[in-house]
Amino acid sequence: MEEVPAAPNEGISLSALRSQFSVNGEEGPKYGFDGNRYHYGDGTSVASQNSTQILTGYDTLDVGPNYDFYANTNAQGRVRRSRPSLFQLHSNIEEDSCPPPLYEETNTGRAPGDSSEDDVEEPQSEPTRFGWVKGVMIRCMLNIWGVILYLRLPWITAQAGIGLTWVIILLSSCITGITGLSTSAIATNGRVKGGGTYFLISRSLGPELGGSIGLIFAFANAVAVAMHTVGFAETVQALMEESGASIVDPINDIRIIGVITVTCLLAISLAGMEWEAKAQVLFFFVILVSFANYIVGTIIPATPQKQAKGFFSYQADIFAENFVPGWRGPEGNFFGMFSIFFPSATGILAGANISGDLKDPTVAIPRGTLMAIFWTTLSYLIIAATIGACMVRDASGVMNDTLAVSSADSCQGLACQYGWDFTNCITNRTCTYGLSNQYQSMSLVSGFAPLITAGIFGATLSSALACLVSAPKVFQCLCKDNLYPVIGFFGKGNGKNDEPIRGYVLAYIIAVCFVLIAELNTIAPIISNFFLCSYALINFSCFHASITNSPGWRPSFRFYSKWMSLLGAVVSVIIMFLLTWWAALIAIGIVIFLLGYVLYKRPSVNWGSSVQAGSYNMALSYCVSLNQVDDHIKNYRPQCLVLTGPPSCRPALVDFVGTFTKNLSLMICGNVVTGGPSPATLDTASSNSHVIWLNKRQIKSFYHGVVANDLRTGVKMLLQGAGLGRIRPNVLLTGFKRDWRKDKPSCIDNYIGILHDAFDLQYGVCVLRMREGLDMFRQAQTHVNPGFEASPERGVNTCVPPAPPANFSLDPDAMVTEPQPQPSTVFQSQQGKKTIDVYWLFDDGGLTLLLPYLLTRKKRWARCKVRVFVGGDTQRKEEQRKEVMDLISKFRLGFHDVEVLPDINARPQPEHVRRFEDLIGPYRLNTAQKDGHVTAEQLNQDCPWMVSDEEIETNKPKTLRQIRLNEVLQDYSRDAAIIFVTMPVGRRGQCPSALYMAWLETLSRDLRPPVLLVRGNQENVLTFYCQ
Repeated sequence: MEEVPAAPNEGISLSALRSQFSVNGEEGPKYGFDGNRYHYGDGTSVASQNSTQILTGYDTLDVGPNYDFYANTNAQGRVRRSRPSLFQLHSNIEEDSCPPPLYEETNTGRAPGDSSEDDVEEPQSEPTRFGWVKGVMIRCMLNIWGVILYLRLPWITAQAGIGLTWVIILLSSCITGITGLSTSAIATNGRVKGGGTYFLISRSLGPELGGSIGLIFAFANAVAVAMHTVGFAETVQALMEESGASIVDPINDIRIIGVITVTCLLAISLAGMEWEAKAQVLFFFVILVSFANYIVGTIIPATPQKQAKGFFSYQADIFAENFVPGWRGPEGNFFGMFSIFFPSATGILAGANISGDLKDPTVAIPRGTLMAIFWTTLSYLIIAATIGACMVRDASGVMNDTLAVSSADSCQGLACQYGWDFTNCITNRTCTYGLSNQYQSMSLVSGFAPLITAGIFGATLSSALACLVSAPKVFQCLCKDNLYPVIGFFGKGNGKNDEPIRGYVLAYIIAVCFVLIAELNTIAPIISNFFLCSYALINFSCFHASITNSPGWRPSFRFYSKWMSLLGAVVSVIIMFLLTWWAALIAIGIVIFLLGYVLYKRPSVNWGSSVQAGSYNMALSYCVSLNQVDDHIKNYRPQCLVLTGPPSCRPALVDFVGTFTKNLSLMICGNVVTGGPSPATLDTASSNSHVIWLNKRQIKSFYHGVVANDLRTGVKMLLQGAGLGRIRPNVLLTGFKRDWRKDKPSCIDNYIGILHDAFDLQYGVCVLRMREGLDMFRQAQTHVNPGFEASPERGVNTCVPPAPPANFSLDPDAMVTEPQPQPSTVFQSQQGKKTIDVYWLFDDGGLTLLLPYLLTRKKRWARCKVRVFVGGDTQRKEEQRKEVMDLISKFRLGFHDVEVLPDINARPQPEHVRRFEDLIGPYRLNTAQKDGHVTAEQLNQDCPWMVSDEEIETNKPKTLRQIRLNEVLQDYSRDAAIIFVTMPVGRRGQCPSALYMAWLETLSRDLRPPVLLVRGNQENVLTFYCQ
């Protein structure tokens, strides 16, 4: 609707125009505008408008920016608004008798104010949501802290020294920090839903890599539950063994304790995320108490019992001694220690994995993840420095190993300075205490050893619980996307939090199975590599999204670098092989297998991934680069614009062209929808169902639909506008108009005019005719391109062919959703040892030869023999045959059967001539028209299809030639697989459209094989030169 500026003293009110847009009136349309709302007849709002917007000086349907216009979901208890469509703003309401469709649907069912108590829905209770501290930071810190912190970090410090241990910690933290920055960037590039790591990767890189990582990441988390649980069970079993208690035997004790523990963790998870979060807070408190206990223990002066085991409180000499490496054993090297420590730095995705349970994931994930990395890194550095400053590497633990005066000169080790002599065990390498020999060093240093044990329990159980929650959450999102078969059963959620109960049970079963194995030494490296795979892909996702320069990549988190993300991805892959090379190969192999499956299945999802943006950039770059290279005959490809209408309506035409263009050249299916521009016609022309039908039929083709007032105008638009740069059509391929004798003469003129237009634009032209026809439509398919089968009774905009079988549908939308087979055509079957007959009667540049050659390169046609027929004289038959053979051999086409037709110029049989005269008879000028006062020029302008006697006589040789050619085709090619014939060209202004149509009809009539009439643009498409 047009905007009208309001004059200063003269307000314009649309409410005064209500009578023009009456809702209840019989003459008015079914919708209207009441001055404040654009509504349908039942009062349903189409687009709301606030009174404040009218203060701009305009009365208009336009509305200001609003959140509802961009959101995909509704807020509870609030009706969602929608912006008016362009059609509503642009079209004249008085001329439209039906309400235009909206671009965005509203969730309205009645007008505002129309409410009843029965219709009032009780608002659902808000599910539990967590902030960045409780939901992400604490969860990540608990998952990062683990058994390695308590049992391996002191030993790594003894091996690598404090300096290199810090390097190991900082290097690990750099990798996880870069991954955290990449995660933060991806998580702030739009609203994040449930699914965690899988959601981030799949929505960034697409379903192929996202699906494979989601599946193995969920499985790795489920197995990690067993790993952490077994670590807890082993600690409990060791304590039981120290006290002399046992259930069955050590292995079975671990299994029993592990199964009971996993069952308890499952119960906590099933109780809901709120209870699980409370348990995590409890574990976090226990670990913090154990840390405080450790720090206090380092300050407390060492007792003689602790000194005998190597603990002497803070000493500068011990710090200096332990600052440098002291490698021992086969793992005594930097990468050996790094591979042991790095798994303790993982776990940074624990918060992102419950993204669906966070209040604001775009804020919580970056802040919580990065803070967790900072605090855990700081804790690792402090523990490595303090433990290295308090304990010596070797101690005997024997109270009698005090330093004697007589042995002071021969005493070895730093303990000699503090009155202890561990020389004997150092020399014999039998020391059982000290940083290098005792894994429980933190328990020794701490003020109260049981609290360290409690910290180990808290670290293992919290990590197990986090993994038990993460695995079902990630798996549920993967199941809902239906990328893989069978697993959809586990996507169902329950309760207000949409809890994946079935996923919990599945993760529990997997965890119990691995707990019962009780031997995870070979499984652990694979799990670590799965996590590293995820880190690598997250970093690569951030890099790829940045490098593609997609306008949709606008993360609100700016503190990231695409090159650092790429470095993080590369380093993650390197670490995979440093940890365990065979496990890295297994992980990569599984990813590739799952990737291949998704690529093969091609799920119908569209997430706007960076892969799509990269494909666009690459295609655009290649298209632009083609402009720098001139066309060359050697690289000529028949790039076809195929007038199919809706492709599903002419499957034979689509299959034929797709056969020789697949993986070779361009194919565009053109569709002209006749009528004025409106949402309905635009939707018909640009419907995605046509592309889906082509993809389902495995035809590599583009689709281009246009809206035009008539068919010829629409085809002109396609001829001049289809394609991009040098990737544009050069051959027009259409079907033969079988019903031209029954159709309006103007339709014949339009059809022939399309061929003339193609010639004018330097296109090659091909016309395909099949005995059974090309068209296959549903009944009452009113929007079908009318260029081939329209009849006078139906008009130019309707095309209703014979009805197909009752159980068959050719609607593109139906063919996508219904499990029925697509129609089969002759071009989909094996052709066997038939012949491809080529009648190269006129030299058109070689297109008549090139098309059958391309056809023989396909498997279905490879066994067919190509026969080339040319015209000639009886006296020079063999000589002419040799000349043509020499020419074809220089083209290297592989055609060896050439036959000269000396009788091609003979007179046709009289009955065939009379048949042609009967064919053209209705379009000849009669006596009344000749004797009238209408001039020939005016008659040719008003009725260009009419044929005069002069035109018949002028074109008589060509007419007789077409009649004779049909007789030759009947004699030589009755059993061929397909016939290629050089198409005659009718001179514009001298050959009426009806006469030209009769030529095409006569030339190709009554032939069993498909016939392709071919005419190039008279420019070479074949060459025998190498440059």
